[in-house]
Amino acid sequence: MDNNIRLISGNVLLVPYQISHLNDLYEAVIESMAELMPWLAFAHPGYSIEETRVWLAERPEKWVKGISYDFAIVNGADGSYIGGCGLNDFDSERKVANLGYWVRSTKTKQGNASIAASLLIEWGIRELSLKRIEICVAYPNIASQHVALKVGAIREAVLRNRMIIRDLMYDEVMFSVIPSDINH
Repeated sequence: MDNNIRLISGNVLLVPYQISHLNDLYEAVIESMAELMPWLAFAHPGYSIEETRVWLAERPEKWVKGISYDFAIVNGADGSYIGGCGLNDFDSERKVANLGYWVRSTKTKQGNASIAASLLIEWGIRELSLKRIEICVAYPNIASQHVALKVGAIREAVLRNRMIIRDLMYDEVMFSVIPSDINH
């Protein structure tokens, strides 16, 4: 894992997650629980700092294995924690990955998610040679759909009964970005 990676645009800085993000990540999840719970399985009542610690401890191995590249989104000026994003669910044969993102409640509607997603898309295509990055969003999650469109992802389809979160079945909106989408 290359801890020296820094992806920056304006005041949005992406850095690989470290154990030093423990308290900031935990506090952001707790602060944002009501907004995260409908869409992210890890957010649940009773979420603990130990769950955060375990997740952070797994990041280096997953990075080295090429399974998941997870970044903290921080303010480049003051170092405050904004949220998280990552590339995961790799299909190495086709060079396809999934892009996920979330921003703490007090930092939404400021462009942070779209800047972070754009940085990660460019990095994934340039450094990982990805040929396709997918963004899969539950149909009712309008905010995440707006981010996908804002970064230039193409809405390809609505996949019926494709996503399940806490035993609730949702249609999934599939967006994608391919290299030619960002190279023109």
